[in-house]
Amino acid sequence: MQTIEVTEFGDASTIETVERDVPDPREGQVRIEVKAAGVNFADIMQRRGHYQGGPTPPYSPGMEAAGVVDAVGEGVDREEGERVVAMVGRGGYAEYAVADAGGLFDVPEGMSFEEAAGFPVQFLTAHNCLFEWGGLEDGDRVLVHAAAGGVGTAAVQLASEAGAEVFGTASTAEKLDLAAELGCDHPINYTETDFAEEVNDLTDGEGVDLVLDGVGGETTQRSLDCLTHFGRMVVYGAASGEPGHPDTATLLFNNVEVVGYHLGQGMQRAPQRVMQAVPHLTELLADGSLSVQVGHTFPLDEAADAHRAIENRETSGKVVLVP
Repeated sequence: MQTIEVTEFGDASTIETVERDVPDPREGQVRIEVKAAGVNFADIMQRRGHYQGGPTPPYSPGMEAAGVVDAVGEGVDREEGERVVAMVGRGGYAEYAVADAGGLFDVPEGMSFEEAAGFPVQFLTAHNCLFEWGGLEDGDRVLVHAAAGGVGTAAVQLASEAGAEVFGTASTAEKLDLAAELGCDHPINYTETDFAEEVNDLTDGEGVDLVLDGVGGETTQRSLDCLTHFGRMVVYGAASGEPGHPDTATLLFNNVEVVGYHLGQGMQRAPQRVMQAVPHLTELLADGSLSVQVGHTFPLDEAADAHRAIENRETSGKVVLVP
């Protein structure tokens, strides 16, 4: 089968297309004939060697894969041909992937495989950061960074549906328009204005109740500067390439809290807390309240181009590979 491998830590040139044997499912697993594989910024961080606890090259990247069940392992109550999407950890960038049967999500008939590949990581992350970790309530003000990205588009929709006043940052007019269409009340171009000053102006100096920060670097501290007293910030990534370093004096005098979130570690250590989101997400997707924003698709053997497009901030919504 055709699969993608990262041969060494580095830039996108370390990504190669290779031929490997089709994997067999073990007990408790299924094999998926992959129809679409999701691309996440975490894949890029792993490829660069900046992902704590990430794989060591050579390895096949890809955390989520959507397709049809092709084979089942012992003890699995699944049928061949079922439409599913799964978080596979790694190995999703391939024509076939294996996944634990307990972590499968059924793909609704009305949803494409490309859309399904954009569901598990982005929507679980967004829901957990907003609700299970962030404690968002009706009427809260929430700031979502990278509001036109994979997690961002999911978070904007979820926060808006929950009755929050949504502030969102992005870098282009096109991305800001997308965020607005999805429910962002206050789109902010962070390349043209200081987002913290803009948020404080829009809230008459009160700030927001919750910030979702997947950027890190200077964005972390500036986000604290527009957080209201007793507010919360959930940190779930460092897309800038640098971790944030919040000033503890700000935390102390403003009575605010910073909470860390990592989907993989959450699934390992507190799976029930993570999966609390599933019934709500399933309901909202089924009734059309949410939609997966597939921004760009690439053939599987153009995985390196997909990574470059994300790194160059040329994408919006979910980026998907199609074998």
